[in-house]
Amino acid sequence: MAERVDLAAYGARFTTDPYSVYADLRARGPVHRVRIPHRDDGADCYLIVGYEEARAAFADPRLAKSSAVAGVQLPEEEALGTNLLMADPPQHTRLRKLIAREFTARRVEALRPRIHEITDGLLDAMLAAGDRADLIEAFAFPLPITVICELLGVPDMDRAAFRRMSNDSVAPPTVEVRDSALAEMAAYLDGLIEAKRASADEDLLGALIRTTAEDGDRLSAGELRAMAFLLLVAGHETTVSLIANAVHALLTHPGQLAELRADMSLLDGAVEETLRHEGPVANATYRFTAEPVDIGGTVIPAGAAVIVSLAGADRDPDRFPAPDDFDIHRAAQGHVAFGHGIHFCLGAPLARIEGKIALRSLLERCPDLALDGTPGEWKPGMLMRSRHHLGVRW
Repeated sequence: MAERVDLAAYGARFTTDPYSVYADLRARGPVHRVRIPHRDDGADCYLIVGYEEARAAFADPRLAKSSAVAGVQLPEEEALGTNLLMADPPQHTRLRKLIAREFTARRVEALRPRIHEITDGLLDAMLAAGDRADLIEAFAFPLPITVICELLGVPDMDRAAFRRMSNDSVAPPTVEVRDSALAEMAAYLDGLIEAKRASADEDLLGALIRTTAEDGDRLSAGELRAMAFLLLVAGHETTVSLIANAVHALLTHPGQLAELRADMSLLDGAVEETLRHEGPVANATYRFTAEPVDIGGTVIPAGAAVIVSLAGADRDPDRFPAPDDFDIHRAAQGHVAFGHGIHFCLGAPLARIEGKIALRSLLERCPDLALDGTPGEWKPGMLMRSRHHLGVRW
């Protein structure tokens, strides 16, 4: 059995600079048996930090998303039901087909004018309030949460309460906080779905409730709750981080910021390089081996939990030369920030649209944008790569 690495032994470095930890591990091999800090059962799992090995793992059907192959049930599934990230074919195929009937490229593209409108309104308010702000609080959070709520048809909610539930679900400080947040989220979503059933709204959630496949198949109540959770949480958390991480990277690389301001055709490259260099999701959610699998020369036993490190793969020097450099001219295509294979992120087009509109509008409206003080601490956990706060001035 492979030697075990205790990730907790890296201390604060694993939160502040996980890339250096993944580089240390990658220098010793692309796959490692690790102990995850604060994992519920204390069991080991296998961490994949190499790019080619990550791509292979994403495409390998022996690495199942359903925890049932390991004889366990994830807390998120127990509280909320099975979503796309927890299912394998044929269940995954069925769920994705039903979702794709409504969450279409046309529906997402049609949001572009409204995203511009929301962006302009938020920037109007931010600039009118003074000459400095927490960018996350004033802009990076309210933009995607407003977009996804309007897309789904979620009525005006207590955004502060929802943000707390969402943060505590994906980046909890303790297991107890996570479990409480998941239970609270499940109750909220059940009420939302019941209210939506009684309406005739043409929003995405209403459409998902009523959508029916050619064979009469429909989403169950549990599947609706799980999908609403995935769309609401993943539909805003990742974009909050994408916007904030891109702004921080540009403000700490003034030469590239100046180039981008002078030539907005570089915007696509800036967004893709942010996704590669400091993507919003650091590590993919668990996979489980249905049988022994050899990846990168390490045999992972049957029933083991596996984490594919997006952050590790996208800083692999064998794929991306000088991987720790932020370079908006880089050919960043092929990064795995949105995953790969059948679980490639359904919301990637929406995240890219929001990120580009947000960055361009912010830079055009704030020609003297700069960091204001020390950026906030990184959120805990291995899933999200996002800060609590980002102070800026203009």
